[in-house]
Amino acid sequence: MSAKPEVGLVREASRQIVAGGSAGLVEICLMHPLDVVKTRFQIQRCATDPNSYKSLGDSFRMIFQVEGLFGFYKGILPPILAETPKRAVKFFTFEQYKKLLGYVSLSPALTFTIAGLGSGLTEAIIVNPFEVVKVGLQANRNTFAEQPSTIGYARQIIKKEGWGLQGLNKGLTATLGRHGVFNMVYFGFYYNVKNMIPVNKDPTLEFLRKFGIGLLSGTIASVINIPFDVAKSRIQGPQPVPGEIKYRTCFKTMATVYQEEGILALYKGLLPKIMRLGPGGAVMLLVYEYTYSWLQENW
Repeated sequence: MSAKPEVGLVREASRQIVAGGSAGLVEICLMHPLDVVKTRFQIQRCATDPNSYKSLGDSFRMIFQVEGLFGFYKGILPPILAETPKRAVKFFTFEQYKKLLGYVSLSPALTFTIAGLGSGLTEAIIVNPFEVVKVGLQANRNTFAEQPSTIGYARQIIKKEGWGLQGLNKGLTATLGRHGVFNMVYFGFYYNVKNMIPVNKDPTLEFLRKFGIGLLSGTIASVINIPFDVAKSRIQGPQPVPGEIKYRTCFKTMATVYQEEGILALYKGLLPKIMRLGPGGAVMLLVYEYTYSWLQENW
């Protein structure tokens, strides 16, 4: 008698993992060029930097001219390697935290929000080493053919700085803040607003309803969490003076950026981030929900 529920639990978890991994893979393949541009904006310190971009359009033009089309896909292998397990963890842990919080007397709104925070923190721990490699590769301005391989660059980091908080796991606190805040807002907003707006019987309008809410969720979450994202890029990216670590901890990095460059510097890369995670967030939620529904019906 006890075997059936156990099999059902494994199958349900497998559906969530497969659907979440599929959502992440689709999103990263569509949106990675904007992530490269976002990182470049975040690591440039001021307008006098000879490598600084004047505008979003200028960044796309310069990357294409100097680094070629594949320059927009620098650092894509770490996200692809990480994205399937990362998004699988994101959606799977969200469902599990939500289930656990069901045993506590909380409102649905608070349940979605706290479950999102928990999923973001869990996701950050898993993904941070991949982020360190990705940011380092994205910061490299050589042509695609001249830059080190993903595995080669990861080995360089491990050999020089090790696996710890100064090496392959540097910037962990900023990554925890980035993912925790993002998922808290992303899931909290999406599921609460979706439950408030009636389901539409027309499949096209229902798709647009979900896409619109997902777009808003990704956009709002991006605006709120970007100071953590800037701090993460500064800590994990190249330091201003080689051999000297200026950006070391999350909140101290935010304070340094604010003092030296002003409040707007904490929002560098916001436009490409919104362009990526607004529609990208909607894509993820829709791919997850439709894939999960298909798996429920067919597996």
